[in-house]
Amino acid sequence: MATLGDVAARAGVSISAVSRVLSDAPDARVSEATRRRIVEAAGELRYRPNFAGRALKSARTQVVGLVVPDITNALFTELMHGAQDEAAERGYTVLLGRSDDVRPGNEVIARLIGEGRVDGMALQIGDGVSPAGLRDLLESPAPIVLVNSASPGHVGSVTLDDQNGARIATEHLLDLGHERIAFANGLPRSFTAKRRHIGYKEALAAAGVRVPKGYETRVGYTVDNGRTALRRLIALDPAPTGIVVANVNAAVGLLGEARRTGIRIPDDLSVVTVHDSWTAENTWPPLTAVKMQFYAVGRTAVRSVIRRIETGATADEVVTDPPPELVVRESTARPPRHR
Repeated sequence: MATLGDVAARAGVSISAVSRVLSDAPDARVSEATRRRIVEAAGELRYRPNFAGRALKSARTQVVGLVVPDITNALFTELMHGAQDEAAERGYTVLLGRSDDVRPGNEVIARLIGEGRVDGMALQIGDGVSPAGLRDLLESPAPIVLVNSASPGHVGSVTLDDQNGARIATEHLLDLGHERIAFANGLPRSFTAKRRHIGYKEALAAAGVRVPKGYETRVGYTVDNGRTALRRLIALDPAPTGIVVANVNAAVGLLGEARRTGIRIPDDLSVVTVHDSWTAENTWPPLTAVKMQFYAVGRTAVRSVIRRIETGATADEVVTDPPPELVVRESTARPPRHR
């Protein structure tokens, strides 16, 4: 295994220079050419830093936690990839966990930080997490950045452009000629559901479209929630000709319920969802979706955690670059009267 001395000999510099450059030390006063030579030498020798020794010296593990509601959920795949790529570029490792453990009486996540197993954490909570459980965790001085959520009095969050995503989805149905557009939304306490509600309403208001009472459900983001939402919305009089679904998992359930009840998509009803994933592309019919930038959120969240670890700086950030993107598939069409 290559050592710092081996890298120094290959690059023709001192061991201390190699150590400062490869650890991104702020006092590494070397020319850009020397820095490149050191990095190239380390790559050629396949040098790997001694993280145990670095942790003892700096009192850091070089590990950040990424905690999400469900690590098997297709929506979080891009988020995890972005987090891991950002961490790797900065010399950190990502430890994955589930936010089911954020609840009173369960100290799994608190121990990860309190016992020094991770230096900081990016945390996305599920709708089932109680405010009390989250507050207990955030009261610690640990570097915690919330993902796609916020908590009163806590500075440090990274969120999707939810408002714009829901607005784009609603505008797509308006452009097709729909006026009776319903919204299958998340739970009333959901941070993202509140923001997506605003985007939906903004698009309708800008188009001068008023929808009947009861055109928004607030039952949640799961497959079963989507089934429930469709049953409620299709029973309305007049029934909607288009539905914006605030989450792709709920949209998959809504499509399944439509097939079960004989509702033809998009002949009888158009459906567009916020979020794109492999599940949206492989439903029948394939779902028109607004692609939200989970990869960029993952990178930004880890960058924010590391910045707080190393400098103490905190910020609330909304990822708008790249912006949400409409992906048109086969679940949307003009309303029946326009055909």
